[in-house]
Amino acid sequence: MIGTPIISVVGKSDSGKTTLLEKLIAELKKRGYRVGTVKHDTHGFEIDHPGKDSWRHAQAGSDVVVIASPNKLALIKKLETELKLDEVTSYITDVDIILTEGYKRADKPKIEVHRRAVGGDLLCSPEELLAVVTDEPLDVPVPQFSFDETEALVDLIEDRFLKKRDFPLVSVIVDGKGVPIFKDFTRRILAETVRGMVSALQGGSGRHIFIKLDLGERK
Repeated sequence: MIGTPIISVVGKSDSGKTTLLEKLIAELKKRGYRVGTVKHDTHGFEIDHPGKDSWRHAQAGSDVVVIASPNKLALIKKLETELKLDEVTSYITDVDIILTEGYKRADKPKIEVHRRAVGGDLLCSPEELLAVVTDEPLDVPVPQFSFDETEALVDLIEDRFLKKRDFPLVSVIVDGKGVPIFKDFTRRILAETVRGMVSALQGGSGRHIFIKLDLGERK
């Protein structure tokens, strides 16, 4: 597995995706992992409200608005086209795993939530699925868990994606867009180069390193 593991929880409406995500987050946190999450909203959303200062910033023409406080930070950015999942998750740093709600078309391993009352076939093919959480047995060749087997499901996630990671986590963002790094070799070279340069600076040692470059106008 290269980079931060990303697992998508998918399923039909009212199948219980959010409830399952809550349970997965709680169990992973209990085991000491740092967790990031992404909610895919195909209908659009608003987290800012008319009259608020940040809303006024955007109305005045700001393309990116950041709301910062001592314990929270939120970024609101206007987009011309929807970002790919890898671009979205490039904004999430310093976590061990990223869980998404939705993104059934993305090329990430998926946990599909199925309920008998909702009915119908699964949304994903067996090749796409890490597991299925279901309230009835299904004829598919993938691990199946009940809604009460969160610990066992996290055991599977842990064994498959978390216990064997021995590479550095590297994120590169250029002009606000994430640049996917698909090769572990490239991650190691970037990490070791930056670590070597920073370690030569006074107070430059540490586990987490963030560097911002403004290269100026190109000639």
